[in-house]
Amino acid sequence: MKTLWTSTRSFPPAVRLLMANQFAINLAFYMLMPYLAAHLAGELGLAAWAVGLVLGVRNFSQQGMFLVGGTIADRYGYKAPIMAGCLLRTAGFALLGVVDSLPVLVIASAATGFAGALFNPAVRAYLAAEAGEARRVEAFATFNVYYQAGMLTGPLVGLALLAADFRLVCLVAAGIFAALTILQGRSLPARRAAGSGRESGVLVQWRTVAANRPFLLFSLAMIGSYVLAFQVYLALPLAAGEAFGKAGTKATSLLFVLSAAVAVAGQLRLTGWAKGRWSGEQALVRGLALMGLAFTPLALVTASRNPVPGAVALAALAGAVIALSAGSAVVYPFEMDTVVSLSGNRLVATHYGLYNTVSGIGITLGNLATGALWDYARQHQALWLVWTALALTGGACASAVYTLARTGRLTAPRPAPQPVMT
Repeated sequence: MKTLWTSTRSFPPAVRLLMANQFAINLAFYMLMPYLAAHLAGELGLAAWAVGLVLGVRNFSQQGMFLVGGTIADRYGYKAPIMAGCLLRTAGFALLGVVDSLPVLVIASAATGFAGALFNPAVRAYLAAEAGEARRVEAFATFNVYYQAGMLTGPLVGLALLAADFRLVCLVAAGIFAALTILQGRSLPARRAAGSGRESGVLVQWRTVAANRPFLLFSLAMIGSYVLAFQVYLALPLAAGEAFGKAGTKATSLLFVLSAAVAVAGQLRLTGWAKGRWSGEQALVRGLALMGLAFTPLALVTASRNPVPGAVALAALAGAVIALSAGSAVVYPFEMDTVVSLSGNRLVATHYGLYNTVSGIGITLGNLATGALWDYARQHQALWLVWTALALTGGACASAVYTLARTGRLTAPRPAPQPVMT
């Protein structure tokens, strides 16, 4: 597989700009969001329920509005919602740094969430249209490297700025989004895919996507992968705390860094290796299976009621993170390519919007179930139940996608029209 620099330069200028934008978007987002809860509870003295409200509103306004953002992108072109999302996040992040009123904080949080719902489907649809069918998988693989690099760098930059003041973190993050808004306004060509549905009503667009049965089945089948990937933020930190007590926070930080590092260093190599040996369907199934298998070492080391040595626990956690990240890296570009294929290159952003909404609902329900199972398993000294359930989730997800592929339901429903400039 090509190196990152060579791969990036091989794409058209618009694709390169989208990749650079995504790095900057994640850099700005992750330099602020990991520290927002501490700021709200500490410096502003908000109650825990108020902190949960602010954070929950952000998540809901993004996950719940992805379909709206995708619909806007298909109707009015990809550039406008990308710029609007960056501008809205500029205002939202600036407000988070300068206000202390709960109602205004909720509004700012909602703005930052809706911003993501605006630009995320548009960016992916634009990337797919510009890269073309022949290079979509490689484009999404390269895109994911920039995405993960922003996630890796953001918290470190935020931590350095936090030594001065949380307000500085917010203003720098807002400044990055303001610069992105200007850059995209000047340099990003306007583009709207043919067959975007602009001539029809919104409800017609939604009915068209909802009637795409293969796409809906694929969306449901992939929910498990998002639940598994999210365990880097839920079950694995809980396990680190269980194993290392107060030192669990440091262990969790190392796991975050390891997860992002695997994606940054291995994404292009893994994609090239998988693409050279497997079909897209085979890559999806095997990547999902690997994500499930990632939890088996933890199931094995917690099967005994005897205390687990720290070195063994750390090795099992690190192995789980590496395998989970590698599986995710294999899955992601083929997953994004499959969404485009199943859309028939029609209403691509709306399909991405609904896909993200379904996965967001799945993550919420999956986290509730995982948390409840963790409490039960911990009470009964049977944490192996959690890891076994997660491993089985990966197997079920892989089996579902395999069944869809075997029955021909991962085949594009119609020829892809060519994108047009507007």
